Amino acid sequence: MAADKPAADHAAPAPGRLADRAYAGIVQLIADAPLAIGARLPSETALAASFGMSRTIVREALARLASDGITQTRLGAGSYVKRRPSARLGSHMPMDALATTLGTFEVRFVLEAEAARLAAQRRSPQQLEAIEQALEALRAALLSNAPAHAEDWQLHRLIAEATANAAFAQVLDQLQEQVMRIMHAGVDISRARPPEVIKVMMDEHDLIVEAIRAQDADGAALAMRWHLSQGRKRLMP
Repeated sequence: MAADKPAADHAAPAPGRLADRAYAGIVQLIADAPLAIGARLPSETALAASFGMSRTIVREALARLASDGITQTRLGAGSYVKRRPSARLGSHMPMDALATTLGTFEVRFVLEAEAARLAAQRRSPQQLEAIEQALEALRAALLSNAPAHAEDWQLHRLIAEATANAAFAQVLDQLQEQVMRIMHAGVDISRARPPEVIKVMMDEHDLIVEAIRAQDADGAALAMRWHLSQGRKRLMP
């Protein structure tokens, strides 16, 4: 007779979830210690012992932190703090969602850069008009005290729709919750800084739309990737 399967409630956490917890724990350590830019993190062994996890899980979390621009790995010397997430970030997302939410940038670099490229090639006059209207709605929101993330989302989604491939918008929709958290946080953090930060954010969107208008496929892809990379940096002090 086959042995009973263990109850689902007692199943071990999936490695991905453990890595998310390690990621959040390291970010919390950076914030609480506090560790300055350039400070060395504890060793993988020490972090693994502290979190009660394997070094493999901690190593995965560190790799993702490096990809997100928060830490930097130096061969043979360990991991160091590269950027500290803004203290305001925690008001927009729970710490245990940070890894998943910031991880969407890696998907968006591929998805939205290619969407912008195809939109530049395939957009109809009507779609371009809708994109330009969304751009102006975003400009009005950014220059006011409105949150602006709904307008930001609408612009990005219209670009995905202009690819003439419904799969782009469908995949982007799967990321909507995390993307809108990031957009909301990005505007809030940027408004706490000098006014030119919001202007730079608007300039990035202008460059994307200008390239789509000019049917400059490579320019649109580069402008979108630059905007996303800068957006990730804006989440750091």
